[in-house]
Amino acid sequence: MSRGARRSSQTEPRPAVRPGRGGTPLLRAERLSKTYADGDVHAINDVTLGIDRGEYVAIMGPSGSGKSTLLNLLGALDSPTSGEVFFEGEPFSRLGNLDRFRSQHVGFVFQSFYLLPVLTAVENVQVPMFEGPLGARQRARKAAALLESVGLGHRLHHLPAQLSVGERQRVAIARALANDPILLLADEPTGNLDSVSAEGVFELFARLHLERGVTIVLITHDEGFAHRAHRLVRMKDGRIVSDSDGPLAD
Repeated sequence: MSRGARRSSQTEPRPAVRPGRGGTPLLRAERLSKTYADGDVHAINDVTLGIDRGEYVAIMGPSGSGKSTLLNLLGALDSPTSGEVFFEGEPFSRLGNLDRFRSQHVGFVFQSFYLLPVLTAVENVQVPMFEGPLGARQRARKAAALLESVGLGHRLHHLPAQLSVGERQRVAIARALANDPILLLADEPTGNLDSVSAEGVFELFARLHLERGVTIVLITHDEGFAHRAHRLVRMKDGRIVSDSDGPLAD
């Protein structure tokens, strides 16, 4: 097949579940539904989705389309009304301690930064490490290195109130990487940022994906930023309506 023909085919929607590069997707959502208010509100409805290790996936859709609900289910922050989520072929329902699963495998970045106001940047980044094997000095060194990697090596000992909103989000991203997650889930991470700060955050995501090989699933309302991902999933009324390769797909 010619290169031109291959690129043309990339604009067509792909199946909702694809085999992973090794045969099993990193994450697989199978016929997920989530209802609220005694079953009257369908946040998501019969969603099936596979995500390979190392993919960078953007999810878009209007408000109320189910994007955040789906992200929470993929990150084991919520449980489905029906259906199942699998991590490397193992269903969440059999993982047992989901807190441990999240702390070991998943990093979260939210629109609101959720930084502790009385802790400095380097202290905030250490919070996810407290239940891990590292001692105090090791935690501090790792947190400092992570802040350096997101361009905040000069802000280690500043409180959140002393940082710009863009800097606070970078601290939150560094914190999400504290336990070396294989999966990074981001829900509107630039929703509270100006355009310059937002650009910096998306450049940081691209670098993390390239240099660390982190699997990224990102919710955004920005078409320009969404098309920087390698794959674009669109949702409407609780369902996936399209799933296609982005311009940066290999």
